[in-house]
Amino acid sequence: MIVVAGEALIDLVPQGTGALAALQPALGGGPFNTAVALGRLGSPAAFCSRVSSDAFGEALLDRLRETGVEVSSVQRGSEPTTLAVATVGTDGSAAYSFYVDGTADRLFAAPSALPSGTRAISFGTCSLVLEPGASAYEELMHRAAAQGVFTALDPNIRAGLIPDSDAYRARFKSWLPSVSLLKLSEEDAAWLGGTPREWLAAGPAAVVITRGGDGLTAFTAEGGEYAVPGEHVEVVDTIGAGDTVNAALLHGLAVRDALSARALAELGPGGWTELLGFAARAAAVTCSRAGAEPPYAHELAE
Repeated sequence: MIVVAGEALIDLVPQGTGALAALQPALGGGPFNTAVALGRLGSPAAFCSRVSSDAFGEALLDRLRETGVEVSSVQRGSEPTTLAVATVGTDGSAAYSFYVDGTADRLFAAPSALPSGTRAISFGTCSLVLEPGASAYEELMHRAAAQGVFTALDPNIRAGLIPDSDAYRARFKSWLPSVSLLKLSEEDAAWLGGTPREWLAAGPAAVVITRGGDGLTAFTAEGGEYAVPGEHVEVVDTIGAGDTVNAALLHGLAVRDALSARALAELGPGGWTELLGFAARAAAVTCSRAGAEPPYAHELAE
């Protein structure tokens, strides 16, 4: 079981150009997208979050169930669902503004235990910013790592939600001793400051940097550096691409029985190249269609 901890929300995606273009609601949130992608790839997955009991919340849970994601760890609340208004650039890149005040996911409380059979847990995005839930997710991260659970982190920086950038950067560094796999975009890396080698020295066994259409690079604690190019595709938008990479990496490690620091060290050049290539293909499929629609396993079969 791979557990994904974090928010589920509604993306409002423009259906045309201009500030007053019609907005189409779409199911989203980085952790939610990661959980859906894991389910579609065939990994046993569970979602750990707090979701509204409103109509949007029900739709979010329905998608998880349809994808085979376990939702027994999802807390419910009467508060509204978080909304993210997307702006899609001419190159398909997406930016967001958020409506988060008083929403359900902010009131997440750390559970007393993880689902039975948990092998890995993934964190990231807004859930590690918005209090009081952020502290609860942080508590869960440190506790899971102390119990020997493989812990993945995708910061997925949303700068507009971070009131004190220096405080967040310091908090990010405090997470690293509890992180097994750190995945982040080159834009996130530039915003956070530091280098993969500096982050590796603080705790993670591997760091994966995504570079959009230019591919992915993995850095390992043993000094390895492995890169693959991006897959060429007609980009509709990039919504959910990074989340798909996150899921593909976790799925690929799970099927290789490599969800541990020791196993990551033993992957070697061939294993890393194969894993990164799989993640690049998965992200390309997501970019080829509107919204966060990650691929199914059969779409990536060679």
